[in-house]
Amino acid sequence: MKISIVTLFPEIFDGVFQTSIIGRAVCSELVDIKLVQLRDFAQDDRGTVDAPPFGGGAGMVLQAGPLLKAVDSVSSSSPRHEKSHVILMSAQGVPLNHRRVVELSTKDAITIVCGHYEGVDERFIELRVDDEISIGDFVMTGGEIPAMALTDSIVRLIPGVLGDDNSSCEDSFASGSDFILEGPSYTRPAEIEGLAVPDVLMSGDHKKVDAWRQKKALQRTEERRPDLLMGWPEKD
Repeated sequence: MKISIVTLFPEIFDGVFQTSIIGRAVCSELVDIKLVQLRDFAQDDRGTVDAPPFGGGAGMVLQAGPLLKAVDSVSSSSPRHEKSHVILMSAQGVPLNHRRVVELSTKDAITIVCGHYEGVDERFIELRVDDEISIGDFVMTGGEIPAMALTDSIVRLIPGVLGDDNSSCEDSFASGSDFILEGPSYTRPAEIEGLAVPDVLMSGDHKKVDAWRQKKALQRTEERRPDLLMGWPEKD
């Protein structure tokens, strides 16, 4: 998979994309991540990519021209000039969930555009953007951190990225078509400060362990995210 990120601040991504699981995926050539500096496509020598909004108002708006050129450069630099799926990180976008991440992980090429300032020229959205995605109902100073979150969630689903491909199937929100939270996890030692690991996890009975984990996952989801249980079969 090829992921291109259009941003005013490419240096922000260095540490994240060079370490841990994403770093290993890049080194193993399981994913190709390219950072595109938006100012390289400015329409003047000063590198200007923003302007005041028509109609007045606070702040500045990213211009459509540089954004169009930056996104088009991604496809033109591809050997077969294939179209990349363009995503704008935006507080106005559709909330991101695991189902959408799974869909995006099957794409051959994705271009993520980091919004900034007071927004982007709507004409860029109409002409090039396939998806507007939000990571939550809050506003950030720019789309860089949301782009990191989206990239991380996609990359870990690429076959071979995780040591055990089944790991991603056991995550919260990944229980088939019905998304539920993951239940509690335990590791050594068996007891700490008077709290012991549940006996069932030490029993060696895999059927009982699976049943216990399913029960705890449903309980946790009911307590923390009851909205996810809409349509879930009635529990005993």
